[in-house]
Amino acid sequence: MSRNIYLESTPLHEALSKWLQRLDSGLVMRPLSGEKIKVTDSLGRVTAQAVTADISSPFYHSSAMDGYAVRFADTFGATERNPKRLKTGEEAVYVDTGDPIPDRFNAVIMIEDVNIIKAKSKEQSSEATATEYIEILSPATPWQHVRVIGEDIVATELILPENQKIRPVDIGAMLAGGHIDVSVRRKPKVVIIPTGTEIVEPGSDLKKGDIIEYNSRILGGLVCEWGGEPVRFRIIPDNLEELKKAILEAYDMGDLIVINAGASAGSEDFTAKAIKDLGEIALHGVNIKPGKPVILGWVKEKPVLGIPGYPVSAYITFNLFAKPLLYKRQGIEMEEPEILRAKMSRQAASVIGQEEFLRVKVGKVGDNFIATPVTRGAGALMSLVRADGFVRIPAMSEGLGAGAEVDIELMRSKSEIESTIVCIGSHDNALDLLANILKKRFPGFSLSSAHVGSMGGLMALKRGEAHMAGTHLLHEETGEYNVPFIKRLLTGRKIILMNLVYREQGLIVPKGNPKDIKGFKDLTRKDVIFVNRQSGAGTRLLTDKCLKDIGIKQGDVRGYEREEYTHMGVASAVLTGIADTGLAILASARALDLDFIPVAKERYDLAIPHEFIETEMLRRLIKIIQEDSEFKNIVTALGGYDVSDMGKVIYEG
Repeated sequence: MSRNIYLESTPLHEALSKWLQRLDSGLVMRPLSGEKIKVTDSLGRVTAQAVTADISSPFYHSSAMDGYAVRFADTFGATERNPKRLKTGEEAVYVDTGDPIPDRFNAVIMIEDVNIIKAKSKEQSSEATATEYIEILSPATPWQHVRVIGEDIVATELILPENQKIRPVDIGAMLAGGHIDVSVRRKPKVVIIPTGTEIVEPGSDLKKGDIIEYNSRILGGLVCEWGGEPVRFRIIPDNLEELKKAILEAYDMGDLIVINAGASAGSEDFTAKAIKDLGEIALHGVNIKPGKPVILGWVKEKPVLGIPGYPVSAYITFNLFAKPLLYKRQGIEMEEPEILRAKMSRQAASVIGQEEFLRVKVGKVGDNFIATPVTRGAGALMSLVRADGFVRIPAMSEGLGAGAEVDIELMRSKSEIESTIVCIGSHDNALDLLANILKKRFPGFSLSSAHVGSMGGLMALKRGEAHMAGTHLLHEETGEYNVPFIKRLLTGRKIILMNLVYREQGLIVPKGNPKDIKGFKDLTRKDVIFVNRQSGAGTRLLTDKCLKDIGIKQGDVRGYEREEYTHMGVASAVLTGIADTGLAILASARALDLDFIPVAKERYDLAIPHEFIETEMLRRLIKIIQEDSEFKNIVTALGGYDVSDMGKVIYEG
């Protein structure tokens, strides 16, 4: 089959305008019809018509206090000097809060404002039972402490207008107004068709080449968040006729059909062809990154959206093109994302000609919000998990410079971001464990780590972009860790250097060490491919020192230029055969069941500017480091760690 090409590369604003106009002309932007449901089940739904009160609330005069119901005219003349007595049961009737007011009574005197007395009249004999009275010291006003009929809701009064998203208090008001049922907009149904011969259901026995299908669950979750109802279709293999049959079968199942994957121009990408054969394509190809191969189509009288298979692309394009439709179909306006102004912690280059959605981590350091880019691949699902928001880089921009002010569309609330500790620097698995324990012990706080290497972490502290930095820089001349670099790079700053762990660094090799690698001398062999850490990482400095000590030039090591940003990245490269070996910590080798050749024991510290030490979130974190036995135990269990000095202040100055 011949390859397709993108029909267009339309700018995003034009694509959205074209899509919305086509939806509007097809009458699918109108709110859906109503359906009756129980008021008690209506939370989050949208009213399909106005709700007016069937009855008043309260529908009888009721007491607002515990006390005595009286006729206010009977209380005239009561003073402290001349108290007035009212006979209980006749002139004063006891009522609890909420009790109906007896007929002909029109005021309530609070229980604490009366004296209960018993007395006999002159006509009563000495053997007669005394009569009970209340004694009052001031007169009552008309309808004092009485909730009159309709005080809250008057019959026929408007309770909720049409197109109102129902809240908990709205449910209460409708019930108080006499309603049991309410007419709400039918939930827009979105049929999600996952495609791909390589796609398998979660829990399947996996073989090489299989991909677990999870995109439909992400998209379905978004549909639920937006008030719709997801309908997940069965997985359709890469077959044009089967896909066309699936589209026709899905036609009567929902209001929007979404085909996930197969939207590009490969030999097995059939989405565009299937939609075109059954209907029309309004647009194929939007000038965004990631997410370019999106398809906006139409089959009969129903919109069909073809989105890319990579999870980040699917997430972004689904938000852009499905969300507006779901809100319109419910008769409500789409909520705008919260925007936060922040500074970029480092440069982010971008390809000119495409609008890029850059995922970023955000933290508040001092008075500034700092944004740090995360992984940019369209298939990096964890970049969405870790990201706090998106920065849009315009199509005609070559990127963003360090320190540039940007607007961030938030995925987390501003308050959560303000309660996040920003750690930039060297990676260590113990930081992930520390983040989890912090969240477990103190749910209001989070730890966010960005892995840019030890040197990058110290420079981030210098620029005021982090609360702390992980560092393990070995000074060749003195043999000392970290302190010489802090003195040189952070002159004039009071820095607390606290030990987190001592850890074993070594060469990671596949299980069984098939190439019999014994040390750094083997890196010059033609059959050995090395994977390195990024420039500025402490592990990179250790690598260079080891090579220098035995007289090996960097250019003689195959793979020296290939870089990973974490120890787990190095371990993964060895596990998958990308490289034969790389320098990393023992814990990463154990995590992936790889063999390990020890090279050095190093000190991994946290550098913390003094001005942050007394903040509540840092005090909580340090308390865990210094006192939490569970944290120490789980770090030790990883293997290759010495926690004997964990929490010890190594240097202060």
